[in-house]
Amino acid sequence: MRTRSLLLIATLVSGISGMAQAQSPSSAPVQAPQPAGRQDILDELFQRLEKTRDADEAKGISGAIERVWMRSGSDTADLLMERASTIIRQKDWKLAEDLLDRLIEIEPQWAEVWNKRATVRFFADDSSGAMEDLAHVLQLEPRHFTALVGVGVILEKTERNAEALRVFRRALEINPQLDEVRAKVEKLTITVEGRDI
Repeated sequence: MRTRSLLLIATLVSGISGMAQAQSPSSAPVQAPQPAGRQDILDELFQRLEKTRDADEAKGISGAIERVWMRSGSDTADLLMERASTIIRQKDWKLAEDLLDRLIEIEPQWAEVWNKRATVRFFADDSSGAMEDLAHVLQLEPRHFTALVGVGVILEKTERNAEALRVFRRALEINPQLDEVRAKVEKLTITVEGRDI
């Protein structure tokens, strides 16, 4: 990975570690402007997600959060996102990235469009570009557990296991019911910290 990407990774990981600590309102990350009521809905859903111990309820809450993320507040942008999602399912990475580039120009404060482009770039073997996009996602929505998982996957892929472990742990703090991530944490804990004697 390029030097710029390595610096970005270091910044992301240190920022993610800091997010795990309790923050006062004045030190909380600046959030992007949201359509009316959207932030309140997300705050409530995240509180419920943190408290639930029921896997089915957590899955439903996670799905509700993801549906809120998929709405920009603009019918035109939402329609373009639906089209981009269809193209992604068809695995036409070039066309999907072109469409998402245009969508980012229209809605640069929409975290999910950056997340979708990160996904496309990752599958198009552009981990550096994916990491840059994930950084945008987390600046706009620090609780974006899917983006955190993406950062962790890229770190693990590049054998930055200690950093991947920290990011995966942060994702679990936000969404404790991510079973695949929990399995990664268990495996990486042994790799990074060793087994208890």
